[in-house]
Amino acid sequence: MDSLIPIITQLIAGAVGGNVGGAAAKDLSLGTVGNTIAGAIGGGVGGQILSALIPVLAANIGGQAAGGGVAGLVITLIVGFIKNKMAAQ
Repeated sequence: MDSLIPIITQLIAGAVGGNVGGAAAKDLSLGTVGNTIAGAIGGGVGGQILSALIPVLAANIGGQAAGGGVAGLVITLIVGFIKNKMAAQ
């Protein structure tokens, strides 16, 4: 159970980060559900990668939340950008 807490933290923080990114950049928003899904995926995967690259992030729950939130925000904005470029063609 203890090994699931960091992943759950990163997923939740990623979902929040994705929605913050969508609200901040309305033209890149994927909608509430899209922002949440993209953010959670980004938070889970990106948070794990950041924790492996920067071990101090894995040391505490705040670092895991920050890493997951930032990764979720970035992935949501990247997916929104790609979606907009594909729709313009």
